[in-house]
Amino acid sequence: MNRNRTTSSVIVGIDGSEAAVQAALWAADEAVAREVPLRLIAVTEARHQSADDYYDDVHRAEDAVYAARAAVEESGKPVEVETAIIDGPPGAALVSESDYAALLCVGSVGIRRFARSILGSTSIEVAENARCPVAIIRARSDEPTDTISWILVAANGTAEDRPILEMATREAKLRNAPVLIVGQRDDLESDADDLRRSNPGIRVYPVRDGADVAAFLKRQDEYVQLAVIGGSEIARLPAILGPQGRHRFRHAQSSVLVVRP
Repeated sequence: MNRNRTTSSVIVGIDGSEAAVQAALWAADEAVAREVPLRLIAVTEARHQSADDYYDDVHRAEDAVYAARAAVEESGKPVEVETAIIDGPPGAALVSESDYAALLCVGSVGIRRFARSILGSTSIEVAENARCPVAIIRARSDEPTDTISWILVAANGTAEDRPILEMATREAKLRNAPVLIVGQRDDLESDADDLRRSNPGIRVYPVRDGADVAAFLKRQDEYVQLAVIGGSEIARLPAILGPQGRHRFRHAQSSVLVVRP
């Protein structure tokens, strides 16, 4: 099922889980906005004990990408969809594919290796080594419809601030959401003013707070749909994403977008 590789696409790691399907639907909007194809990739084992194991693995991968593709097509999103099946391990395979990606997306929970790898050591490998931004998408079965759904970004006065703020603004436009800037600097309002001037209509609100993104989220009851972070916070990914399953904090269903420098 390998197709011709494009020079740029939004890539989604597909493993047969509902979380991966939700990641594909989220990523479809990104592909439409960038005017590039959506590339759905399933990763099979690098080695198999027998031919039967190999064919079973390939068939599972085919079923997974077919289901994800069908969900995207049924959504009516005007996006070109490509599919591919490649050999693992997942982290190295996705990092390799990131050479051709405008964005790489995965679900935070899965039924196979993506579930273990993205929230384990491989999540650090992918986020640190991918040559593009990396989005880890939480499936939101109970997303509120009657409250503000924020894009959260931290500005700490480092070189990462500009690309992070630019990406947060892009997401705010795409998802019609307000931006919440947190940081301990006295001039956060200046950053907010700059974003408002360069992006008329964007709602930007600065909050002076010395906590990192994970700590800030844990204290909040406001719904955050996406936290945009830089490379310096990659090690905090599990804490930012929150625990699996039901949790009393709303942030436990926030997605994360890691911006490459």
